[in-house]
Amino acid sequence: MRQLDQIQTKQFGRRTAILVGGKLALFAALVGRMYYLQVVESEKYQTLAEDNRINLRLLPPPRGRILDRFGVPLAVNRQNYHVVVVREEAVDISATLDLLGQIISLSDEDKRRILRESERKRAFVPITVRENLTWEEFSRVEVNTPDLPGVRTEVGQSRYYPYGEALAHSVGYVAAASDKELDGDPLLELPDFRIGKAGIEKVYDSELRGSAGTSQIEVNARGRVIRELARDEGVPGKDVTLTIDFELQKFLIDRISQERSAAAVLMDSHTGDVLAMGSTPGFDPNEFNEGLSAARWKDLTSDVLSPLTNKATSGQFAPGSTFKVAVALAALESGAADPSTRVSCQGVIQLGDATFHCWKHEGHGVLDMHGGIKNSCDVYFYEMARRTGIDKIAEMASRLGLGSLTGIDLTGERPGLIPTREWKKATIGQSWTQGETLITGIGQGFVLATPLQLAVMLSRVTSGGRAIVPRVRRSADAGVVQVAASQSEPRSLGISPGSLQVVLSGLNAVVNEQGGTAYRARITQAGWEMGGKSGSAQVRRITLAEREHKKIRPEDKPWRERDNALFIAFAPVQSPRYVCSVLVEHGGGGSVAAAPIARDVLIEAQRRDPLGAQPDQPVVRGTDNPKVPS
Repeated sequence: MRQLDQIQTKQFGRRTAILVGGKLALFAALVGRMYYLQVVESEKYQTLAEDNRINLRLLPPPRGRILDRFGVPLAVNRQNYHVVVVREEAVDISATLDLLGQIISLSDEDKRRILRESERKRAFVPITVRENLTWEEFSRVEVNTPDLPGVRTEVGQSRYYPYGEALAHSVGYVAAASDKELDGDPLLELPDFRIGKAGIEKVYDSELRGSAGTSQIEVNARGRVIRELARDEGVPGKDVTLTIDFELQKFLIDRISQERSAAAVLMDSHTGDVLAMGSTPGFDPNEFNEGLSAARWKDLTSDVLSPLTNKATSGQFAPGSTFKVAVALAALESGAADPSTRVSCQGVIQLGDATFHCWKHEGHGVLDMHGGIKNSCDVYFYEMARRTGIDKIAEMASRLGLGSLTGIDLTGERPGLIPTREWKKATIGQSWTQGETLITGIGQGFVLATPLQLAVMLSRVTSGGRAIVPRVRRSADAGVVQVAASQSEPRSLGISPGSLQVVLSGLNAVVNEQGGTAYRARITQAGWEMGGKSGSAQVRRITLAEREHKKIRPEDKPWRERDNALFIAFAPVQSPRYVCSVLVEHGGGGSVAAAPIARDVLIEAQRRDPLGAQPDQPVVRGTDNPKVPS
């Protein structure tokens, strides 16, 4: 019995030892693991814990303003109440939108857009539901956010263009980045962030954007914001100051808006500063910032008057008789003619079997260069073109800025076209003909130019033959050193002063001598007189039957069959400083439809005289109200 007790005592002791040993081993392992997690890996898990507690949010920087040359704000920022939804926080985003739609209006198109974006964007990226909410709408959503998982109300800034259509084509507009424009920068994915899409907004987008800030916030386990721990506002975008004078811009737009479709440019002929530029009809750039509906976009793009196109820089038209400025200089500089070269106009000129008509059926009689320009005689310039040849004409036109981009700091500029033998061979596969040279001599045929190019051409003539380059950003503004340097000393085009004077004298006669084609549009205010050249460019060929049945009045033709009306002008005539180019699409005669607009704009420019005023100071001079000819 005693022996049995001893055996049982030994077995109990061994089991106890095994059990204690096991517990000690487990305890040691637990201590070791705790040591590993809390000491060896402490830094790692501290970081993970902080990430769960603290979120970092990007803050869009305020976009820089766009100002006119006197500091008038043309594009600014204003408060924007909006609501967003975050997919990872909304359990069922469709159900959330249905609930939200009971509080503020949400169209089916809005819901489809949000669902598309939720599938495309990362789950934590907020998606804009509605922008520009009223205070009442914003308050209703804010009160109900506890019942709307993933929905947030935010107050941001949005772009605002206080003058709407008046500057739409020059200033441009902003909109949300498209899929193609997303380059991995998370800033571009923020709901209320906009980038420049057109005009100055696009050309200087990088400067206007600024740099993003950050907000470090503490959140609870459900993701609700408890407090903001740190905030860096980032760097606001820079302001951009333009050469535009808003008061002149408004006057120019009001003037051309009286036409169905028109464009105009007013420039400083010494520096290339664009003082006003417009194209009508236009559009409201605020619509793009707020989000265009598909129906509105269709209306804009299908409008035959092309409201989205800046016709001043992108509209390519036959320049008509305004091109005779280039032909006259080509003839004089090549030696094909001199100021006394006379041509007899009998109303037509023959070249082989072809007959080329002057606009004056009975002819002008014998004219020299001065008379040829003053009367805009087609026969005189057919002959000048024949003697000069297409090669010399094209070379002079290129020197005057035609046939290529002017280099203006705007988007969408078109180059126009100055035809050459090589161009026709390469493009059409045919040789150049002498008849095409004659047609080119009056600015018809293949020749195309924009209203801006015609203003540049006249600036180069009135500035003494300098290579003036147009610009919309003011040279004194920061960040345009290269542009300013290129404009400080425009290079000479190598045109003799004598040839320039002959042409300028002819342009003076067009307006200020009786019998000139634009005499009725002259400025009668002493010292403010303008010189200029009219152009009436055919948009279809005139048939023989129409010629035999006398001239049909423009107003009796369908609008689309009327000639395009053009006029280029400068003032004051004795010391040119302001240059204006006007196009009235299907306006008929240039001296009738376009010249009065140029006259009124040049009168207003000289009355305000913004080039004589100090930048950033209001213009107060020039309160005269000169007599305007009827």
